[in-house]
Order: sequence, then structure tokens, then C-alpha cells
Amino acid sequence: MLAYSLGLPHPLDATFLCALAFPAASGIINVYIQSTGDAAMKTLLIQNIASLVSCDDEDRVYENVDLYAENGVIRAIGQNLDKAADETIDARHMLCYPGLINTHHHLYQQFSRNLPQVQNMELFDWLKTLYEIWKNLDENVIRLSSLTGMGELMKHGCTTCFDHHYVFPAGAGDLIGTQFAAASELGIRMHCSRGSMDLSVKDGGLPPDSVVQTVDEIMKDSARLIETYHDASFGSMRHVALAPCSPFSVSAELLRQSAILARQYHVRLHTHLCETKDEENYMLEREGMRPLAFMQTLGWVGPDVWYAHGIHFNDEELKLLADTGTGVCHCPISNMKLASGIARVPEMLKLGVPVGLGVDGSASNDGSSLMEELRVAYLLHRLNSSREAPSGYDILKMATRGSARLLGRNDIGTLAPGKCCDLFLIDSRRLELVGACFDPKSVLATVGVRGAVDYTVVHGKITVKGGHLATIDEEKTALDAQRVCEGYLAR
Repeated sequence: MLAYSLGLPHPLDATFLCALAFPAASGIINVYIQSTGDAAMKTLLIQNIASLVSCDDEDRVYENVDLYAENGVIRAIGQNLDKAADETIDARHMLCYPGLINTHHHLYQQFSRNLPQVQNMELFDWLKTLYEIWKNLDENVIRLSSLTGMGELMKHGCTTCFDHHYVFPAGAGDLIGTQFAAASELGIRMHCSRGSMDLSVKDGGLPPDSVVQTVDEIMKDSARLIETYHDASFGSMRHVALAPCSPFSVSAELLRQSAILARQYHVRLHTHLCETKDEENYMLEREGMRPLAFMQTLGWVGPDVWYAHGIHFNDEELKLLADTGTGVCHCPISNMKLASGIARVPEMLKLGVPVGLGVDGSASNDGSSLMEELRVAYLLHRLNSSREAPSGYDILKMATRGSARLLGRNDIGTLAPGKCCDLFLIDSRRLELVGACFDPKSVLATVGVRGAVDYTVVHGKITVKGGHLATIDEEKTALDAQRVCEGYLAR
């Protein structure tokens, strides 16, 4: 077995009891360590919260309460907390929610949005066309697309982002390291993937030769990235997953070796699956079996695996997902734009399939707002499933505790003492919310919120304040990104 590295990329807080969670086939092994750092304790007090929706096991909604956090962890929720704090927020009239968790994105696509030549294409043709742009990615494009994409997520209440990056042009530089650096600038929790492709057009795949690599190259770099960046401790800001792109752009050997390496290092596995009928037909022709059956032969089922989209699973496959704890990230806006279909989310939830929410790539969504995804998901399933559809609150829980489960985390996704202080606040007095807040649990999905949230807090740190990013120069970043975007597309 390969050695597991505990070399952390950032210091742990003093006196904080950290829990290292190693997801394994047989369950979770908790190892507790005491940090010996000497950093001063940071505290946050949020007072007079009108309604706090916890998304906890009891579905509690607190009224007129305070929340107190130390070193990024919630220590108390209650009325009239008598606590001095480094920073205080007066949240009277505000609604408070767990931070939204995005479990599928392609941030590099931020600079290939709304292009007229692909607007009416479906997935395979859309990919083949855009690969001719994406083959020119470099560190500067990745940095600024990550800042703008994750910045938009944060302005709409997202506190954790998983990005599925799988395009690695030769000589492009350390793209994953660049993403982690951008996340640190913003203050968002980041789950990066070492994605991969090893089948180009000449091998029967979709991407050009310049963005595919050999299995050996991919495995070597995957191990390097895990050892360099992955931090499994409680409250971690950095995780790495292994995520070959899709069954139609990677070989069986790459999928097999990725599963072996991921389990040696105790990291998670992710890929696209059952997104389109074209994919299903491709796999039946190439492998003689449906996509999920193919993945099962390679070890790609279990509680450490989650798939993006999962639209075209049949009844038996849904039961397999439920029985094995294999998860699905639902991406309704992207699925609608690319005319891929409607995922069977109501049935998944009833069967107990782990389900989270994601925005998917910026080029197949044309935005990065998980808040918008909440309302679209709610309305889509109401239209398609009527009384069987999930409620507005069910959709919120998909985007919080459901998404946390997909990422293998129990320290985020709910608001309770002992959990990370990841949350967002919305002023209920907004014009568009007048008369709409009688059910604060459902309002984000049923009514929706236009514009940025008032506050986003990640690990006890204010990252959005008054609807603007608090940690970077938003205007300068936008100007720099637009300039780089224009040069990138001109290539």
C-alpha cells in the first residue's frame, strides 16, 4: 500500500481537536490528534438571527437566536449568548442557512460560455467543438476562471466547491495547484479532482491528442497531487479526488487503476455517468454493456464513489446505487441546456440513493449559482413528478447535507455545535421576499433569491459582505479575467 502523507498545506488552529476521517470500504475510521500550533483563537458572534435553518437530523429551525464560533467551529446556538468575539454580525431580520455545497463543476469552462456556435448542440458534438478551445488552457486562464467562477458561487451562498478538472494540455503547468491557490485567495473550501483522459479521437474517444495522457503519467501525477494537497482532517479546506472524465474518453485500465490508487490513499472517486442516450449507445456498442454495469466491473461502486448527472439509470441500477451507497450529483440546469434528460431524483431519494446538487461546467450552465439550481430543481421535478416531487426543503437538504455526504464529509452541511461554521445570511426584508418567508425552510427553492446573499461565512471567516467578495478586489479581478478570456478565445 502506498504511504499516506499527513503533510498539511496550512497550519491547524491551536488547542483544536482535529478528527481525521479516512473513508474505507468497511466504514469510517476516526483518528484524533491534538494540534500544537500557537495561532491565536479567532471568534465570531452572529446575533439576533431571525430564523436559522439547521438542516440537522431533527430538521430544527431556530427563531431569534445567536450563533457563536471559535476557530471556524460552531460552539453554541442559543438566545442571548453572552460572548465576546473578534467579529460580530447583527443578523436581525436575517435568514441563516448552512453553506451550499457544489459537488460538480468545471471551472475552466468559465471562459467558454454563451458561445453562439454551440448553443443548440447536444453533448458529444458540443464537447468535440469546445475541446478545440480548451486545448489552449494555461495557469493564467485556470487562475482567473477559478476566481470568477468560485467568486460567483460564494456570492450566492456556496461555501464548498468540488471542481472536476480533466483537461491537462502538455506544458500547461500546475493547474490543480493554481486552483487551490485561487480558492485560498477567496477563502472557499475546495475539493479538486485529478481528472484524466487517455482516449483521443484516434483511439475512438472525443478529445484531441494534445489533452490526453498515458495511464502511467496520470497515476504518477495523481499520487503527487494527493500527497501534496489532500488534507483529511476535520475542517479541512483542501481535498483531492480522482476523477477520470467519462467512460467514452478513458480506457478501462485507467478507470481500474484510478479506483485502486484512490482506495490506497483513501480519497474519493468521481466521473460523469449515464448523462445521455448517446453515451449509453456508445457503451453498448464498445463494451456490450450499459455504463453502470461496465463501471461496476472496474470497482466503481460504493460509498466512496459519486457520479455526475445519472439521468438514464434504469430501475435495477437505481437499486444498485441505493444498496451500495453510490452517490449522484444532480445538475438540472446543465441537463436542460444540453437536452440530456431529467434525472429520476424523486425515486433516488425514496430509495435512499445519496444525492447532492451541482452547477456543472460554466459552459453547460452559463452561470455558477447553486442558489439558482435550487429553484430550477424544485420546479423541474414539480413539473415532471407532481406530488412525488421533493419539497423545497428537500432540495435545500440535497444542496447541503446531501452534497456533504457525496464528498465524504460530516463536518459541513448542517448548522450545529461541533460543525464547521459555514453559512450564509439573507435579509428577509428584501423587496423580492416580501410576504414569502412564512416557511424559511423552503423559500430558497420555491420563491428563490435574486442577486447576491448578504453574508457568506466559511470556517468562521466572512468571505462575502454586503453582497460583495470580502477577500479579493472584485472589480480588478473581473477586468483581468475579461482581458485574459479575450486573449484565450483569440488563440
